[in-house]
Amino acid sequence: MLALKLAIPVVLMAAILLAPAPPGLTAQGQRALAVMGLAVALWLTEVIPAAVTGLVGIVLLVVLGGVPDLGVALHGFSQPVTYFLIGILTLGMAVHRSGLAERLAVLLIRGARGNPRALYFQMLFSFAALTFALPSASTRGAIMVHIYEEVMARWRVPKESPMYRGIFLAMASLNRLGSTALLAGGITPVVASGLLGDFSWTQWFLLMSVPFYTNLLAGGVLVYLYHRAGFRLADTLDLSGLGGGPIKPVEVRAGLIALGTALLWFTDFAHGLPPAVPALIALVIILLPGVGVLSFRDFERDLGWSNYLVIATSLSLAHALVSSGAAAWFSGALVAGIQDLNLGSSPMLVVLALGLMAAVVRLAVPNIAGYLALVIPIAMSTGQALGLNPVACGLAVVVVGDSVIYYPAQSTASVFIYQRAGLQTPVVFAFGLVMTVVALAVLLGLTIPYWSLVGQPLSP
Repeated sequence: MLALKLAIPVVLMAAILLAPAPPGLTAQGQRALAVMGLAVALWLTEVIPAAVTGLVGIVLLVVLGGVPDLGVALHGFSQPVTYFLIGILTLGMAVHRSGLAERLAVLLIRGARGNPRALYFQMLFSFAALTFALPSASTRGAIMVHIYEEVMARWRVPKESPMYRGIFLAMASLNRLGSTALLAGGITPVVASGLLGDFSWTQWFLLMSVPFYTNLLAGGVLVYLYHRAGFRLADTLDLSGLGGGPIKPVEVRAGLIALGTALLWFTDFAHGLPPAVPALIALVIILLPGVGVLSFRDFERDLGWSNYLVIATSLSLAHALVSSGAAAWFSGALVAGIQDLNLGSSPMLVVLALGLMAAVVRLAVPNIAGYLALVIPIAMSTGQALGLNPVACGLAVVVVGDSVIYYPAQSTASVFIYQRAGLQTPVVFAFGLVMTVVALAVLLGLTIPYWSLVGQPLSP
């Protein structure tokens, strides 16, 4: 089985390399496309770690001539967005290690006052609220899953209960939507902003908060309605003894660092610092002896360097597609298909076509960084060729692709929640289809008109 999983990506790359070049695709573009095909197939099969796949792609770009030199192949490692990621991962680790994140989560849960319905919607709110202190969805999930398991145990709610399944399905499938609304919210916004161009913290929040918070609320309501029978319990939930204890000095320091960093992000219109700079300032303070929260040994051991490698290499692969002309050729084929269907005269139908294409690619590509690296350049090139705003087209496929999970392996931030809650793949897939419809409806009915009001109209 392992040999077969390795053979399929290699055969796919060889097939692309050896096939006659279609009209409009350069030799360099064909090689870059072949390497991307190998990388996507390896990400899909997950036969080797995602970071290793990215590094294999970098090496093959140079060896096969998909890029002119090594400097171009390492493009992603020179981008500020990769160092921005290191900063926010360190900040999230500091807030988690200090105990501040768990304290905030417990306070939010206690605010529900033991009412099961309030508990659920309080949890949905916490997905967005906790992001400002703890950007990483995986870290939030790791904290919250244990707290909610304790809550369910106190109320003797079995795993088979609709309430149990509803709470953990929402936690696993919707938690990360609160992160993507923030530029500091994890891999998706970091990679997407690097591919789309320079965004300030406030610009990203202004553009993405509406679609992602709307999808979060809509998805949460649908999960509740389907599982509502389980929330009709006779007794209120006793939350006494959950959390508590005096605030520790390390929590205060972590909170002040997080607050100061957030203030710098919120006020970027005044000081003009790129988002990576406040993140790196936070990193330095967190690691200062006697002042910070983490030791350098903690930093180098537990940061999660694979995230850095995945982002840097995916940006390099995407850049190779663009610089070699492969993305332009692919988008040309997509434009031709849209024109054959006579969709080009309607910008909204073009966005719908891009959204459907994005959903299909997302189904095939489990790694979100790989998905973004593949579809954003194509969506932007397609939009530009049809006279549409390429940034709006790129943002559209981010909204669709990051609003859905079709199977647990697609979300490293949530796979452990699916497993602990015993949620089966058919349940996850069915909800993924529902969220696809929700994401497309929100995109066409609300997000595109809203973007026109805040400076990113679909038709410039």
